[in-house]
Amino acid sequence: MEQKVNPFEEVIKEVEIAAEKLKLSPDVVEQLKFPRRVVTVSVPIRMDDGRVKVFTGYRVQYNMWRGPYKGGIRYHPAVELDEVKALAAWMTFKTALMDLPYGGAKGGVVCDPKKLSKTELERITRRYTTMIIDDIGPHRDIPAPDVNTDAQTMAWIMDTYSSIKGYSIPEVVTGKPLVLGGLPGRESAAGRGVAICTREATKKVGINLRDARVAVQGYGKVGYWSAKILNDMGAEIVAVSDTKGACIMRDIDPFKLLDHKRRTGSVVGYEGSRTVTCEQLLESECDILVPAALENCITRTNASRIKVKIISEGANGPTTAEADKVFYNRKVFVVPDILANADGVTVSYFEWVQNLSREEWTEEDVNKKLEEKMVRAFHDVAEMSEKHKVNMRTAAYMLAVARVAEAHVRKGLFP
Repeated sequence: MEQKVNPFEEVIKEVEIAAEKLKLSPDVVEQLKFPRRVVTVSVPIRMDDGRVKVFTGYRVQYNMWRGPYKGGIRYHPAVELDEVKALAAWMTFKTALMDLPYGGAKGGVVCDPKKLSKTELERITRRYTTMIIDDIGPHRDIPAPDVNTDAQTMAWIMDTYSSIKGYSIPEVVTGKPLVLGGLPGRESAAGRGVAICTREATKKVGINLRDARVAVQGYGKVGYWSAKILNDMGAEIVAVSDTKGACIMRDIDPFKLLDHKRRTGSVVGYEGSRTVTCEQLLESECDILVPAALENCITRTNASRIKVKIISEGANGPTTAEADKVFYNRKVFVVPDILANADGVTVSYFEWVQNLSREEWTEEDVNKKLEEKMVRAFHDVAEMSEKHKVNMRTAAYMLAVARVAEAHVRKGLFP
């Protein structure tokens, strides 16, 4: 049985590799290996049946050398501290890679939203917000949605924070409903960056996107929108999975599949499709793989059986370092997570700017600005990769770590 990979250790490995190639000061590298602040809170709520149950919540503030902390909040039964630390570190380098004036943070509550009512989720959210209220703020730490959280979750956080502070503060969170200052195009942005990076990668690899077959692992927000936008660009979706299994067939309609999942609770059983396991999906016959589920699903064990030309990472940390080596040696073009799924934090930045200035942006404005940011970042990373003869992940970390380090050198160590 393969040993479980620690996601935080994986991030630190990437930082060390990038720092060595950049010849960074050991003093800077040492600081980048540790989060600035780790907050653990108890979240007691009264359940619908009258019992009081205590949940555990985290907020990890990793680095703020380039600006206020930024990062999502996830609700999941498998949330653990090292995972949240890894996600906060990834966010630090993701914001730097996209050249956004942010640091990195992440939060989570250990719970199973599928077993909780809407009122219980609201109580968890509001209690969790009060427990970390002194640690967040529009110029300190700006949360956003993540796994199993959404615009409604952000609305509860905004209302709780604003009610305690005494006035409306929409810029305390991003990913809100439109009526509360949310951003048009935010929902589709969850996979737009993945699709844009995939399109640019096909040009590097020399395949026609319109002839490409795509498999998508995970059919949540990122998975659906990645599939939908890639399909709109001309690619053929041939395999999709969720936590209950996978379906394979020619020319899957992403929207009809989403409707099927909403009605039945899974992509399994989609009309005309063949049911396979999630593991078999990863090894299915296709040109492009979009892993959009959770961490460490592609390891040295299955990497050699994955035959695609491009992997565009919609999830955080789906590929281990050992699997990366396998792909690099086989010339599989991997678009790393800190680039491919940086669309979310980029549009979060747009929403934050819109809220601070009390302006209103159109969906066309958002999509245009996102396209420009993603294309520029992709080619910056590709150029770094070609210049230093490293894979795209190492190149992305080199670019991001260099930007974070430069900010620290300019500011100095205080006190």
